Formats: sequence, structure tokens, C-alpha cells
Amino acid sequence: MSARIVRTLTAAGALALGMTLAGAGAYAGVTINSAVGGAPTGVNYVNFDGLSLGNGGGTSNGVGVSFTGDAQAVQGSLSGIYAAPFLSNGNGTQFGDANNGPDATTFITTGTSTVTLDLPGAEHYIGLLWGSVDAYNTLELYNGTTIVGTVTGANITATDNGNQGADGTYYVNINSSLAFTSVVMTSSQNAFEFDNVAYNATAVPEPAALALFGVGLLGLVVTYRRRSA
Repeated sequence: MSARIVRTLTAAGALALGMTLAGAGAYAGVTINSAVGGAPTGVNYVNFDGLSLGNGGGTSNGVGVSFTGDAQAVQGSLSGIYAAPFLSNGNGTQFGDANNGPDATTFITTGTSTVTLDLPGAEHYIGLLWGSVDAYNTLELYNGTTIVGTVTGANITATDNGNQGADGTYYVNINSSLAFTSVVMTSSQNAFEFDNVAYNATAVPEPAALALFGVGLLGLVVTYRRRSA
């Protein structure tokens, strides 16, 4: 059975995480819910299946995708280079894939370079299926050229060790009180793969309808899975 663990950071811990995520400002609390989940209903869904494989980029459901270096759209797994994110509990259904197991559709890898998602407007929510989470994975929210928030693999899970199976993939839901217009993903090593992005112009409740963190410059809500041994 999967365990649901809810952790709330109190004053000092919340401030430290707040400084990491938004660069400044105090937080009343950040709640991380460890449960199997996916994107909320009623938002915009992007599965990248229409992108050509390789680093040509393009547009998927209104989201512009561009690459630098060895970042690209891929399928399957290539040993030591990229591994398909792992779908579970039907969390790919909203994106047209109800199958559990390694993602068999097109997904994105940063390689050791950069992926930029240009959103169609000013957004306050983004979600993504984040595979083989590592501490050196970084996701940055931008409003124009200004960073309004940063999330690393260490913010997602304490076991950010690149697990390529079910226990290493998380559907991450992020709400920001500051609007952002693009999202930049980077990694210093081959490890950051993602698919099934959701976005919305307003903050949204996570799928389990748990209370969201709503105070401060950036609210981070992460839905992730922790399996019992």
C-alpha cells in the first residue's frame, strides 16, 4: 500500500524554503503531500506527442518548446542518457495515456542543457510528470526575464537519487501567487525527464482537493509517491 505523508514546515523551515523558491520573503507554511496523484481537472494539458523527435522544438497545445545543447524530445530510454518517466495509478489518463508503466509516448529530456516552455499567457499553476528526480534538476519560473521561483529535485523528495522506476517519478503541482510566462528546466547531469505538463492562469487545487499553501510569494504544492517497503 502507498503511504500518504503530510509534512508542514514551520516558521524557520518555511522561511528557508521560501528563500530558496522566491529569493525573498517570509512564509507562514509550506505543505508537501506525499500521495499518488496527477494533474487537477479543468486545466490545460500538454503531452508533447505532436513534437518531432530531436531538438527542433515546436508548439504543443499552445506551449512553445525550445531546446539548447543536447536537450530534446525523445521516446523510450537510452542507457546513461535518459529514462522514460513512470506512469502510475492512471495519472496519464488526462493526457491521453491510461497505461501504467514507463512512458511509451514522446517526452522531454534536458540532457545537460536547457528546455524552455513558453506559456500562452501569465500563469499561476503548472504541473508536470517529473521522472528520475535528482538533486541537480532545476525548474525556474520566469515572468519575462525575471525569475519568480525556483524548484529543485531536493524540494520534491529527500530521496532525490535518480530512481528510474515508479518510486523515482512524481507528478508535481506548483502554484505561484506571482504570475509566470515561461518555465526553464535544466540539469547539470543527464537526469531530468518530464512529460504531461498542465498549466492554468489561476492557482488550482491539487487532485486530492487538499488545502493549498496560500501565503507568501510562491506557494509550492507537490504531490508525490512514497512506497512502503
